[in-house]
Amino acid sequence: MSLSHLSPDGSAAMVDVSAKPATVRRAIAEGRIRMRPEAFVAVRDAQIAKGDVLGVARVAGVMGAKRTADLIPLCHPIALHDVQVRFTLDDASHTIHCEAEAATAGPTGVEMEALTAVSIALLTVYDMAKSADKGMRIEGIRLLEKSGGKSGTWRAEGM
Repeated sequence: MSLSHLSPDGSAAMVDVSAKPATVRRAIAEGRIRMRPEAFVAVRDAQIAKGDVLGVARVAGVMGAKRTADLIPLCHPIALHDVQVRFTLDDASHTIHCEAEAATAGPTGVEMEALTAVSIALLTVYDMAKSADKGMRIEGIRLLEKSGGKSGTWRAEGM
């Protein structure tokens, strides 16, 4: 098996995608943050002193997706055509679930952009709500689905 991110001398290198055809590519990622009941209620009911936690986190997730190539050394800068960040609140488990979807038409995928969007969105929830619960846990960040490119569609097991 050859590794695509190694140069002939074995050092890390960005993959040359200049000869790859542009295709429509989409990726969906997810993650969650668990917190104490009091913190969850404060976020849910917009009672956090810093303001609208989920609104700010949604914007932060989009911004994070747009900055992925600045954060992950070998990622290509991508012209994103769409980034959506969605939250679902689970009152029973005091968990906020985040799902991010990224799309482009280009020679390389958007999996890292979707994963970065989820990560940054959840980190923003933590930052804004840490006064209510410093023990929050960010968990389960993973790729759910990707489509486009030579490898086509992939879905995580159990989807």
